[in-house]
Amino acid sequence: MMENGFSCGLDVALAVVGGKWKPLILFHLGGRARRFGELRRLVVGISEKMLIQHLKELEADGVVSRTDHRELPPRVDYALTLFGRTLAAALVPLCAWGDAHRVQVAQIKRMQAKQETEVV
Repeated sequence: MMENGFSCGLDVALAVVGGKWKPLILFHLGGRARRFGELRRLVVGISEKMLIQHLKELEADGVVSRTDHRELPPRVDYALTLFGRTLAAALVPLCAWGDAHRVQVAQIKRMQAKQETEVV
């Protein structure tokens, strides 16, 4: 049964946290509020444009709060809301799975990359 346009709970969660960068942003906000520049350094590989876009989306979804301290130089902090902390907590088992299977997944990805280069 589709309730509110979602087919299941996973569909709901992915509507908020789907994509490559959002789970990493939530992970780095898990411990404390962080400034934009700090997040940019921690989320390795993300562009400034993507970080801004995802932070705005997470804020609109009620997962992240943005505090503008109205100082010069500008200082803006991002933190998880109470709602966001529940989502971050739901990602903890996924993190544990990744830690437990890091070597195996890396080997599989290397083999896939090697096969792709052999085909080309």
